[in-house]
Amino acid sequence: MFHTVLIANRGEIACRVIRTCRRLGIRTVAVYSDADADAQHVRLADAAFHIGGSRPQESYLRGEAILEAAKRSGAQAIHPGYGFLSENADFADAVEAAGLAFIGPRAASIRRMGSKAGAKELMQAAGVPVVPGYTGVDQAPDVLAREAARIGFPLMIKAAHGGGGKGMRVVRVLDEFMANLESCQREARNAFGRDRVLLERYVHHPRHIEIQVFGDAHGNTIHLNERECSAQRRYQKVLEESPSPVLTPELRKQMGEAAVAAARAIDYVNAGTVEFIVESDADGKPAGFYFMEINTRLQVEHPVTELVTGLDLVEWQLRVAAGDALPITQEQVRQDGHAIEVRLYAEDPEAGFLPGSGKLERLRLPAADAHVRIDSGVVAGDTVTIFYDPMIAKLIVHDADRPSALARMRDALAHCEIGGPKSNIEFLERLVRHPAVVNGTIDTGYLDRHLDEFMPEANVDRALLIAGATAQLLAQEQAARDAAAASDDPTSPWASADGWRLGHAGKRDLAFLHRGERLLLAAHGSGGDYRIEHDGTTTEVAGARLLDNTLSARFDGEGRRFALDLDAHRTVVHDGRRRLRLEPVGVYRRDAGAAAGGGHRVTAPMPGRVVVVKARAGDDVRAGEEVLVIEAMKMELSLKAPRDGRIAEVRAVAGDFVDADAVLVTLEP
Repeated sequence: MFHTVLIANRGEIACRVIRTCRRLGIRTVAVYSDADADAQHVRLADAAFHIGGSRPQESYLRGEAILEAAKRSGAQAIHPGYGFLSENADFADAVEAAGLAFIGPRAASIRRMGSKAGAKELMQAAGVPVVPGYTGVDQAPDVLAREAARIGFPLMIKAAHGGGGKGMRVVRVLDEFMANLESCQREARNAFGRDRVLLERYVHHPRHIEIQVFGDAHGNTIHLNERECSAQRRYQKVLEESPSPVLTPELRKQMGEAAVAAARAIDYVNAGTVEFIVESDADGKPAGFYFMEINTRLQVEHPVTELVTGLDLVEWQLRVAAGDALPITQEQVRQDGHAIEVRLYAEDPEAGFLPGSGKLERLRLPAADAHVRIDSGVVAGDTVTIFYDPMIAKLIVHDADRPSALARMRDALAHCEIGGPKSNIEFLERLVRHPAVVNGTIDTGYLDRHLDEFMPEANVDRALLIAGATAQLLAQEQAARDAAAASDDPTSPWASADGWRLGHAGKRDLAFLHRGERLLLAAHGSGGDYRIEHDGTTTEVAGARLLDNTLSARFDGEGRRFALDLDAHRTVVHDGRRRLRLEPVGVYRRDAGAAAGGGHRVTAPMPGRVVVVKARAGDDVRAGEEVLVIEAMKMELSLKAPRDGRIAEVRAVAGDFVDADAVLVTLEP
């Protein structure tokens, strides 16, 4: 076994690899960019080396810098994690040439799977079913358009290299093909350095099922059963589980055998994932499966496989890379219970899932135990930067069966709170309660077709609002008692927080902000007994107590219990199903005026880099016409004209880094 391993990655996966290495007594070496100098993976590793600037191209994609760090550190092997250089065959070759072990597949296997087009042709030759389409090397636009017409619509354009949902588009009519092709190629070029695409027939009601495979250098290849990843938004996975609720034992066996055949066809060694699309009939029953691709690395969702098999896949990766044989046979692979994973992101679902950035002022996650696992690369106080994926943590649960695992996930999400950048917690809470997920019928396009069903409710729930106000009243009274106890006159009537003032009979006003809306309440009473007025309705609160972040009280005679996350800047109330975030503000604070000029400016919705500028001063544009494209957190954002008009000024050029809210284009008045 190795004594020192360098991890050529960052964030959550680097921290996860470090944990296994530490358990095995292996010294770990981290690498970091300017933006990651204070990151958790740097703090957890036994040693860490700086490799360049904040952008991935300046650091984590610099193979030569990583190899130099490995040489200086005395590392014997490099674990690439996932993303960045994990599927780069040239880097794998360079690692081997430097006399180090690459903890992943052989470079030849990566090359054979690096092109989705070549992979499909290879799998077809090996007898693995593939989706009909076009995988040719002729990438002339007219040739691709002709092939698209031959295949028929709807169809998919997919980047031939890379993964993670980048460079993928569904095209439903021929007239939309060229615009989608251009966008797909540009995104693929930016993400993977190559813009070759392939075309595939669009599979109706598809389920995304992937099979975890493992091979060693002794000729052994097995699979570790499946993960279902059908809950997707724009081809990005949002919930993964094992086992799949749709597979029959017979289909599981067929797909497992096909996955092993696919791995053997490329002489695969180490961890990999064979991804399939399962086509469903009108009743949702499986009607066949097709090969999509092999991910020649560890997957983000590998923890669900670990929880149902009881295996540590990173340990397997290390041992196989060190020359060991697989420790078990296919017949010994177990499938115990059910596991589910979701990913907590700094993003705003109500703004099109726009990635967020900023300091994590608050990060509360459930306690890890036998049923709950947290994989994260950040802690409270860390910063989510614009340069990398905005994932904050992976939340994974395990229980005896699927209903129990879903219940565990709901409870775990209820114990999460993120302050600072916006997050997708409420979206995930609605997701794991939605009938399409609960009943196991969701397909890969369901979220995009029915996204409104998963969005947080716009209306303020009255019970949650009154609970939040009650918690604030109790907190004010406790603060007043604490201040009085520390004062020179602790029995002074002015130290009371009951709100009594001459002519006001104990009235206390409260104000909160909720999604920009100002909410005003008036309360009478003290000591846990209140009469709270809001929007013309009065609620009687009795016996309110706030203990260990839990509020209990009787509201109009009905006993209720709420979880609270309370400080000077936020009041978050959760009733077990829904949450309400409130920002306490001064009752008499004057509201700021609305931002001016929104109708004649195009602004950056978040920090990022300008990749395309389509507008020039003097051009006439129509409302909704694309004028710029910026790139942030591994995704492209299209910025469009807010109205018909003429461009007055363009304030950015391709390559510029811009701040959030920066004015990039103006229109003539």
